[in-house]
Amino acid sequence: MSKPVVQSYLFFNGNCEEALEFYKTALGAKVDMVMRFSDSPEPCTEMQLPPGHENKIMHASFHVGDTMIMASDGCGEAQAFAGFSLSLALGTEAEADKYFNALAEGGEVTMPLGKTFWSPRFGMLKDKFGMGWMINVIPVEP
Repeated sequence: MSKPVVQSYLFFNGNCEEALEFYKTALGAKVDMVMRFSDSPEPCTEMQLPPGHENKIMHASFHVGDTMIMASDGCGEAQAFAGFSLSLALGTEAEADKYFNALAEGGEVTMPLGKTFWSPRFGMLKDKFGMGWMINVIPVEP
């Protein structure tokens, strides 16, 4: 029996394409695939999809480092990122500063980067899409 894999699936309320571009710039994300609702082999009905949503992203996947994240615009229902954050583990304080500042652009810092008892650099923010991030330096032993 294979081991189960937990993967994050994020819904961006119609802003998925903008979010993918943002994460490419902020995190160096690599987009693996994008499928629009209009590309679906089974057409969505108006009951499932609001008018004008045909060119929105039905499904996308992208990588940040070795981690795959999936994303969609959703089917028009409003959703909020609540009750969780994505945690970005980095090896150096310089990397933490770089990624924290990039993700914070247009967003909200909820805990500035600083030293904690577990890390030389830790901070939290919500990016401009409302996605919560925790930036954590986990030094690698030499």
